[in-house]
Amino acid sequence: MNKVERLAAALIASIAWLGLGLQFYLIMFDPVVGEVSAGQRFVNFFSYFTVLSNMIVAISLTASLVLPGSAIGQFFSQTSTRTAIAVYIAVVGLVYTLVLRSIWNPSGLALIADRTLHDVVPVLYLLYWLALVSKSGLNWSGPVWWLIYPIVYMTYSIVRGAIMGWYPYPFADVTQLGYPTALVNSALVVVGFFVIGILFVAIGKLKSRTANTAPG
Repeated sequence: MNKVERLAAALIASIAWLGLGLQFYLIMFDPVVGEVSAGQRFVNFFSYFTVLSNMIVAISLTASLVLPGSAIGQFFSQTSTRTAIAVYIAVVGLVYTLVLRSIWNPSGLALIADRTLHDVVPVLYLLYWLALVSKSGLNWSGPVWWLIYPIVYMTYSIVRGAIMGWYPYPFADVTQLGYPTALVNSALVVVGFFVIGILFVAIGKLKSRTANTAPG
């Protein structure tokens, strides 16, 4: 990492950690859901794709900064890994904007956490990926491998929801939609991940080709 990349990574990681910390506080101590046990709140916090994806952003950037020579630091420094993370956090912003933003109206600290995790971090990480991350080495098989995380997540959400009766997102809420609709919606989200992954690889290859053919 050069100096500019390190500064950008430190800024984005700090914002992500602060947003996650605030969201954790709100979920654990929100009086509106006082009947929900602390243990269930804790598990619910880690059951949101938004939270998990922002954690991946924060952990990956922190590891790259603090432990660059370690196995985890090197893993998170790979172009393919960084591009996968860009895809995940892009989907967080897109799904929230297109599907979820209109269904609730947060205020106060909840609004700050909401905007940080759904808007600020996704935009900053995507700018970071576009401007500072090397695009060399991307291949068309990458988006297939990148589907492992969302598929595992969707499976977990549906299985846990069947056991606990709680779903983090309304488009996959079996109790409200039934299994056919919830499963179709989940499959469409996974397809969206693949399409966006292909788009990111295409952008990466184009930028890499442009950089290689630039004069000087």
